Amino acid sequence: MSQTSPAPESGHSYRTAALSSRKSTRFDFRPDAGQRAALAQELGLIALPALHLKGEIRPVGRRDFELVAALTAEATQPCSITLAPVPATIAEDVRRLFVADWTEPEGDEVEMPEDDSQEPLPEVIDLMEVAREAMALALPLYPRAPGAELGEAVFAAPGTAPIRDEDLKPFAGLASLKAKLDPGSEEK
Repeated sequence: MSQTSPAPESGHSYRTAALSSRKSTRFDFRPDAGQRAALAQELGLIALPALHLKGEIRPVGRRDFELVAALTAEATQPCSITLAPVPATIAEDVRRLFVADWTEPEGDEVEMPEDDSQEPLPEVIDLMEVAREAMALALPLYPRAPGAELGEAVFAAPGTAPIRDEDLKPFAGLASLKAKLDPGSEEK
């Protein structure tokens, strides 16, 4: 049973009131170069040469909708150490459940729901926003260029000895303590 998707209102957004409550609405979203450049800037990327979100919006029950899609992208991030370009390939499954009768949890301490893909049903489902959120979650947090290593930073006030990583290890001084306590060994 094939169904033609209603044309998105802005090229990438669907009014939920216009979605079919019986059939899935398929989409194949490929942002243009300007949209990708804006998203790259927002996410702190050097470049975003490819982005593709393909899937469907399915009716669930009488008033809820589920978005299920595959996100694929090619991105270039700055290395977290050297700022050199680091390519990244993204391939993620995306799922959102838009609930019409959404109630915001109340209280100081709220437990995470079992299904963390649920959110309130918006008036408009914006595919660019879905892609933005999925990209932000899928990108490596600390990309590293090949060979980039984080060196040791040593800081100390003038006239004091700096504390190094090995000084902070809990068992670093045990060898010298053992030598002092052992009567058969000599200290140098």
